[in-house]
Amino acid sequence: MQYESEATQFLAQLKNERPHLENEQQKGRALLWDKQLDKRLQEGFKEAKVAQKPYVYQSK
Repeated sequence: MQYESEATQFLAQLKNERPHLENEQQKGRALLWDKQLDKRLQEGFKEAKVAQKPYVYQSK
């Protein structure tokens, strides 16, 4: 028998009790993380970036 931590056991039990949970997680992830980025817009951000000074807290 392999060792399973309490956290792993808890998650397995949770998924057994709530089979729809994984689909809900994927929907939530799609809202915040799985986005298509506009490459032209990203290039514009990269071009507009200002170089940081070596020591940012030093006054001129």
